This record gives sequence, C-alpha cells and structure tokens, in this order.
Amino acid sequence: MTPVRTVLAMRTREGCEQRFEAEWLAVAEKIRTLDGCLRQELVRDVDDPRNYLIMSDWADRERLDAFGRSEHRDHLLRVIRDLRESAERHTYQIVHSVRTESEEP
Repeated sequence: MTPVRTVLAMRTREGCEQRFEAEWLAVAEKIRTLDGCLRQELVRDVDDPRNYLIMSDWADRERLDAFGRSEHRDHLLRVIRDLRESAERHTYQIVHSVRTESEEP
C-alpha cells in the first residue's frame, strides 16, 4: 500500500468563509473515522481568505477512490459544495515525508 494525499483547492463564495470552515470541520470529524483516512487539514490563504486548500492523506488510492465514489461522501459534502465558488482536486503519491526533530517520538 502506498499512501496518497489529495489536495482540493477551493474558493468560497463571498461572506461564506466562517460557515465553510465550521461545516468542513463537522464533515472532517466524520471522515476521520473512515477506514484508510490518515489525516485531514484545512488551510487558508493568508493573502486571500476566500481561498482554501483541503488536504487529506489516505492509506492507499483504493480506499480514497472508494470514499470518492460513495453516497456517504456526497451526503457529507453537499453543504460544502453550496458554499464554494470553485474547486480543483489533485491526488499525489506520498514519496517521502521528513519529520522535524520535535515531531519524532
């Protein structure tokens, strides 16, 4: 199994930033319990607070794709879709990951 990271660049509709963040967090809490989901992050552009990156790491492409095709995903993300102006997704294979000294056990 090779871990993968999906990166979704998203721009919210004007005035929807706070609600988008709250809705994303509620959805992320549910997705984190799914088999294969390793990590999720929401980051906001410091120069344009309507631009976000949603990053999630999955144990392998198969489990990510299974989630991506599920009705469960459609249900969870319905509200978030209504709050966005645009979205673009890419999936990457994690080749190397280097921890800082403070992160090491």
